[in-house]
Amino acid sequence: MSIKRAALPDSRGRRFAEKDLEPKIRTAAAVIFGNVLYALTVQLFLEPSGLPTGGTTGIALFVRALTGFPLSTFVLLFNTGMLIWGGLELGRKFFLATILSTLVYPLALGAFEHLLAGVVLTENVFLNTVFSGLGIGASLGIVIREGASTGGCDIPPLVLHKRTGMRISGILSGMDYAILLLQALSNPPEKILYGFLVILLYSLTMDRILLLGTQKTEVRVISQHADAIRREILTEVDRGVTMLAGSGGFTGAEETLLVSVISNRELPAVEKIIRALDPEAFVVVSRVSEVSGRGFTMKKRYLDALTREPEGRSGEEGDTGSERGSEDGPCGL
Repeated sequence: MSIKRAALPDSRGRRFAEKDLEPKIRTAAAVIFGNVLYALTVQLFLEPSGLPTGGTTGIALFVRALTGFPLSTFVLLFNTGMLIWGGLELGRKFFLATILSTLVYPLALGAFEHLLAGVVLTENVFLNTVFSGLGIGASLGIVIREGASTGGCDIPPLVLHKRTGMRISGILSGMDYAILLLQALSNPPEKILYGFLVILLYSLTMDRILLLGTQKTEVRVISQHADAIRREILTEVDRGVTMLAGSGGFTGAEETLLVSVISNRELPAVEKIIRALDPEAFVVVSRVSEVSGRGFTMKKRYLDALTREPEGRSGEEGDTGSERGSEDGPCGL
């Protein structure tokens, strides 16, 4: 009788499994951290000053003002109900992606209510407003940046978008301001005005967090010394360059347009190179909100071969290396 041994996974299979697991662990850690930061912000700045806000927390504050119902308990019940509804409407994948936020935020909020009871960092309403907006915006940005949802009041806009095609951002903003105005029944007008500031600040902060580290600078150059500038950017700045063929709108003369995407800190060095080689070069600098690809979101590869010389100026030519053999994407990606 022959005995067959089960094949053991090889090291390559284990590496693939580890690589697949790492981003999931990173996402889970970011979601947990974002929700804990949200709860801490509410406990340290929002609650002590009695500031109104939007979202699930705003509804919970309104209900507590009318009935005395515990804030964290209401958030847990509300988020759970929204999670079940979202799972039925948006599917199992959404349910699994949102369950962590649904549970972590109210549980962390409940823990901080006991651990930090009576702790007041400042009684200045303006300072509490500023730090509430910054903290909530940062926490939401951290969670959403990982492709996750904070649950609660995030879910109705997603369902309405699926059914009607309405813009999610518009529904979210409308809900936040409606919840804020609802709290006018239990807050003086001055507090409601501070509430508008909280929402404005956390919206701006969240946008900044979502773009953090992704903003780059695009440089476009038209010059009679395009090849020399190209070589200097490749060798001195170690960024890729794309060469585009063009012609002057007035003269009709053929021109070479250089395009390179660089980090914001590299801009002075690139401008210095351009001005040194051609003070009359036409330069356009633009801010790019997001960049992905080799050299930015992927590591560079270095080639042994030198950068090939451009062959004419017909069509678009994406450079794949530098004099040091760096393989960036087109424009330095």
